[in-house]
Amino acid sequence: MLKIESTALDGVHILTLPYYTDIRGSFVKVFHQGDFKERGLATNFSEQFVTVSQKNVLRGMHFQMPPHEHVKLVTCVAGEILDVILDLRRDQPTYGKSITVKLDATQGLAIYIPKGCAHGFLTISPDALTLYNVTSVHAPSSDSGLHWQSIGFDWPVGDPIISDRDKNLPSLHDFKSPF
Repeated sequence: MLKIESTALDGVHILTLPYYTDIRGSFVKVFHQGDFKERGLATNFSEQFVTVSQKNVLRGMHFQMPPHEHVKLVTCVAGEILDVILDLRRDQPTYGKSITVKLDATQGLAIYIPKGCAHGFLTISPDALTLYNVTSVHAPSSDSGLHWQSIGFDWPVGDPIISDRDKNLPSLHDFKSPF
């Protein structure tokens, strides 16, 4: 049965997914429309992405700007990641604050991220496979992000592996949030 735990950021939830193991391995149900709808969570996922990352890869902090902003459902299906969510919603008392959740493929956890939050993660196992579901189709003109070192989070890595794009993202201090 799906369990939902609220976090310090309004609308960000840690989901404990139905997770089963037997002699063959494991089985996890990442999404069930009825369970999500019953709890008031988005069910209209438009795209799905998978990332494969090695240890110390840092991806983020990413989001899509309006009018293409989206809800994200993120889970780690192999390995472990340290997931970070940053609130960019100006009307929230938690604006500019972040939370972290360790997602481990053996736990059956997912993170539900509402519109108006930036998302990133650090791979903490030798490699990791991460699955994202989003409620809007990727729109390159709305694709955005913030520099990972500008969000006030102490990443537990000295020299992460980062894309050129992520190295050149603007700082939170210079960002004017439309959320």
